[in-house]
Amino acid sequence: MSSPELVLRVLRTQLRAAGITYKVLAERIGMSESSVKRMFGQHDMSLSRLALICKASGIAMEDVLRGAADITPHADTLTLVQEKSLVAHPRLLLVAICCLGHWSLEQVVETYALTQAECIGCLAELDRLGLIELKPLNRYSLRVSNAFHWLADGPVQQYFREYVVADYFSGHFDGAGETLMCIPARLSLSSAQELVQKIRQLAEELARLHQNDRRLAPVERDGFTLLLGFRSWEFAAFTALRRSTAPAAPGTPYQTGPRNR
Repeated sequence: MSSPELVLRVLRTQLRAAGITYKVLAERIGMSESSVKRMFGQHDMSLSRLALICKASGIAMEDVLRGAADITPHADTLTLVQEKSLVAHPRLLLVAICCLGHWSLEQVVETYALTQAECIGCLAELDRLGLIELKPLNRYSLRVSNAFHWLADGPVQQYFREYVVADYFSGHFDGAGETLMCIPARLSLSSAQELVQKIRQLAEELARLHQNDRRLAPVERDGFTLLLGFRSWEFAAFTALRRSTAPAAPGTPYQTGPRNR
C-alpha cells in the first residue's frame, strides 16, 4: 500500500469515527458528493486539500500523517552488521536510542555533551544504516516498526549485558511507576510459550503508550525502561548444592531447568 493510500485510509477512518459522511464533508468543503467519493476512490488528494478537509472536519492533520506513518510496514529488527556499527561507536548508539524515543536534535544536544555538528553527523549515519530517514531541518522519521527489538544475543544485547544490566539493577525500584519482580515457577513448555506471547503483548502496549504520550510536552514525560527476561534457569549457587544422584524437589526456589520438567 502506497503512502497516499495509507494517508487516505487513516483519514477515512477518522472521518467515520467523527460521524462525517461523504455528503456532509462535501457540503463543508464546497464540493459535490460524487467528487469527494472520486477523490477518495482514486487516492488523488493534494496536501492543501488534505489540510482543508482536516480543518473542516475538526481532525488534526498531524494525527492523520502520524497514523499513516505508524501503519507503514517497517522492519522489527536491524541486521547484524547494522547493530555492530552501533556498538562500535557508543555516541552513535546513544543517538540511536534517543531516536527510538523520538527525541529531537535539540533535546539530544541540550541533554548530552554532543555538539550540534556531532549529533547531525550521527543522524546522517543512522540514516545510512537504515534506522531513520533524515529529513530537512534535521528532522527524521523511524524506519523501524513499533514492535522493534534488538537481535536476540546480538551485538547490542551483548553490549547491554556487559555495560548496562548491572547499572540498571543497581537502582532501588521504589520510585513512582517503578517495580521489580523475580517470580520462579515450574511450567510446561506450552505454558511458557503462552507467557512469552503475553510478554510480547506487554511490549506492544508499552509502544502504544509511548506513541500516545508523544503528544505531551517534554516536561510531562520521563524516561522509563522495561527490561524483561524469561528463561529456563537455575541460580548457579543453587545448582552447586544439588545432590549428584537426586533431582531437585518440586517447587525448589528458582529451579525452572529442563532436567525436571
